[in-house]
Amino acid sequence: MKKPVSIFGKILVWRLKHISDRHFVLILSALIGIITGLIAVVLKSSVHNIREFVQTGMQPSQWAFSYILYPTVGIVLSVLFIKYIIKKPIRAGIPNVLYGISRKRGRIDRHNMFSSIVTSSLTVGFGGSVGLEGPTVTTCSAVGSNLGMLFRLNYKQVTLLLACASAATIAAIFKAPIAALVFALEVIMLDLTMWSLIPLLTASMASVLTSYFFMGQDVLYPFQVVHRFQLEDIVWYMGLGIFCGIISFYFGKVYLYVDYIFKKIKNNRFKVLWGGICLGILLFIFPSLYGEGFNDINACLTGDYDYLFNNSIFFNYSENVWVLIILLLAVVLTKVIATSVTVGAGGVGGIFAPSLFIGVNAGVFYSLIINTLGLSNLNVNNFALIAMGGMIAGVLYAPLTGIFLIADISGGYHLFVPLMLTATISYATVRYFVPNSVYTIQLARRRHLMTHDKDKQVLSLMKVSGLIEKGFIVLHIDDSFDEIKEAISESSRNIFPVVDDDNNFKGLVLLDSIRKIMFNPELCKSLMVKDFLLEIKDTIDVDESMHDVASKFQMSGLYNIVVLEEGKYIGFVSRAKVFSTYRRMLKYFSED
Repeated sequence: MKKPVSIFGKILVWRLKHISDRHFVLILSALIGIITGLIAVVLKSSVHNIREFVQTGMQPSQWAFSYILYPTVGIVLSVLFIKYIIKKPIRAGIPNVLYGISRKRGRIDRHNMFSSIVTSSLTVGFGGSVGLEGPTVTTCSAVGSNLGMLFRLNYKQVTLLLACASAATIAAIFKAPIAALVFALEVIMLDLTMWSLIPLLTASMASVLTSYFFMGQDVLYPFQVVHRFQLEDIVWYMGLGIFCGIISFYFGKVYLYVDYIFKKIKNNRFKVLWGGICLGILLFIFPSLYGEGFNDINACLTGDYDYLFNNSIFFNYSENVWVLIILLLAVVLTKVIATSVTVGAGGVGGIFAPSLFIGVNAGVFYSLIINTLGLSNLNVNNFALIAMGGMIAGVLYAPLTGIFLIADISGGYHLFVPLMLTATISYATVRYFVPNSVYTIQLARRRHLMTHDKDKQVLSLMKVSGLIEKGFIVLHIDDSFDEIKEAISESSRNIFPVVDDDNNFKGLVLLDSIRKIMFNPELCKSLMVKDFLLEIKDTIDVDESMHDVASKFQMSGLYNIVVLEEGKYIGFVSRAKVFSTYRRMLKYFSED
């Protein structure tokens, strides 16, 4: 009896008949843009409401207590939610998307459609020193991924929806659609065709309009260019680029080191305890590290530095310029630690907002030092703004995103030339020390990173398990010569894998090695498989990356290489199959 078609199945059939793939992806991109705008509004509102709830009725004398206690409460609630509700680990924001693209064929677990919203709201709302951009990207990308899977879209289409979700996130949060488009191309690392720009623009536009509808059209960082770029300041902007690059290098090293330290702590209770203690101490000494820091960034851009002294043990020194300079440097250096500890202890958040916070303070520190020493008379506000772009370029390895984001959100296009100069030099400086960003370094080490290099991209998507050939007759290490001859008569191959009783691979028998004696019965009578065994050094692990597999074929000159899993024989991978699969996938990704 034929199974009746479900209503959703009928919808799928109708869609395939009446709506082309391109038009359908365009419709989904607009839908994702609207959903992303709503998610950004919900997340921002949730954080605001939690913060208001925490701080309602609190007296100034209680602020120090709140800095020490509440961030830990937020982390604890996030950890409990993950452990008892989600029951699965939540990967970091943008690296989660990159991993989904490179290793899971665009699939992002369904729980990410809500889990990152809840946990990041708790973490940031209670004062965790992280941002909301990464969790929002994860949430919206999970929506795009699962919509693509629901409507049976192929890998390339699902990946495009992930890019649309990522672009829409930046557009909704920062109200910067051009920077959002650049972000999707630069950070998500997609080698997209020209037509793919249309869904990206559609998603960004829909997201921005949704954000405008709920949050108004005011830019995130109001900034008025009073003093335009002066040519004599060019050397100072170059120096700012180098300074931002060095701070970005410091950011990456500290973030990864703290992550390594916390991963060594296996007991979650101790992890949260030590993380809470460290974070509490930092926030008590430097209250400006509390939360995302967007209000502090706006204050800094207007030349108001009271946020460094308010509720601080340094309040009585607010008129001393050297105390201000030292505090700025201290905040720049400790914000990285506070962000890393928040994430390491179990909190959920991103590094986008911390990068902007560090950038604005680094720019003020840099320009104040130069002015105070009498080396020049720089406009401090301009340098504060441009350093934000330098930090985005250096931390995210995204110079174009840094340039267009800061120009978009501040209206600072009059400073476009120094912004380009600083962002480019910052990126070049940090790349001199480390080839990959905080987002991508772990994926790059495991050869799981997608890049704009189409050759590497295709190899990243190929898996050894999908190329294994098993049509080989397997010999046992103790088989007689008669059994070798029987295998030869039944096989069209000229190589025979040899295993022991536990299927452990021992080596190969080659037809060429026995061809000359196989017709001499007297000579062959006493011979066994082990007498013809050829030990093999070049083998492939079933989980090995295709980059390494391709290198082994190139270096060895072999046409077939044996595949093992924990030393046990599985099959062979042939040079011909690798090449034909590579060509087929390259053609697929090159089609518009």
